[in-house]
Amino acid sequence: MRLDRPIGLVLLLWPTLWGLFIAAGGWPDLRVLIIFVLGVGVMRSAGCVINDYFDRDIDPHVARTRSRPLASGELSPNQALGLFAGLMAVALGLVAMTNPTTIALAVIGAALATTYPLFKRLTHGPQAVLGLAFSWAIPMAFTALNEPLHLDVVLWMTINVVWVLIYDTEYAMADRHDDQRVGVKSTALWLGRWDIAAIIALMVTMLLLLAVAGMMGGADGLWWLSLATVGGLFARQIGMIRSRDPQACFQAFLFNHWVGLVIFLGVASQLVSF
Repeated sequence: MRLDRPIGLVLLLWPTLWGLFIAAGGWPDLRVLIIFVLGVGVMRSAGCVINDYFDRDIDPHVARTRSRPLASGELSPNQALGLFAGLMAVALGLVAMTNPTTIALAVIGAALATTYPLFKRLTHGPQAVLGLAFSWAIPMAFTALNEPLHLDVVLWMTINVVWVLIYDTEYAMADRHDDQRVGVKSTALWLGRWDIAAIIALMVTMLLLLAVAGMMGGADGLWWLSLATVGGLFARQIGMIRSRDPQACFQAFLFNHWVGLVIFLGVASQLVSF
């Protein structure tokens, strides 16, 4: 479940909170907020378990993952599937406390989370599938709060997909040599020497989309300050990955926690009276 490595949890939590606060126009209903925060924790854990199940024959050959419980033989595949089923049952119980539309969206989101690990065998763009899976809580936040799915939902989902492409490509850059050796596909392998240029282009795109979101919402100076801060955080990441050192690329991936936090603070500054 990788509870000892919370970075995936927070990277999933930030866009969920963006969606909840935007949909509510401020503080969301406490009951819905608790359901979604718990749901993020459960689904992230379930995603880690099913990912390790599908990758159980690959992880032993990758330095960073060979100590994982399935890869090392500490746990069996059947134990992993049992845990995955239990986590999905908990997730179903949580979403059952919302409404039918949100439940239907949750089923699609669960399918995305479950099948994502297979795409690294089929396409060089598994990061795009992960981006969609990590963005799915945004429309769910709107329906859970009985808000219509309008253009803001599409815009914020797009922003998050672009962000996932940024940080998961950095993550793939850290594993590039091992992935190439075991036959796993990724955007880092597909882009080759254009990887850093592509990440810079994605960062510029994300900043432009955030600017559009601000203009659509009539944002004030605090929003533009948050965007300037995000730009600075992106510049720091570019400096970290320019050598393509695997450890530096992994640290750049971890650094994205601050990007999500700053965007959340920017969103909250426009909607919440502190």
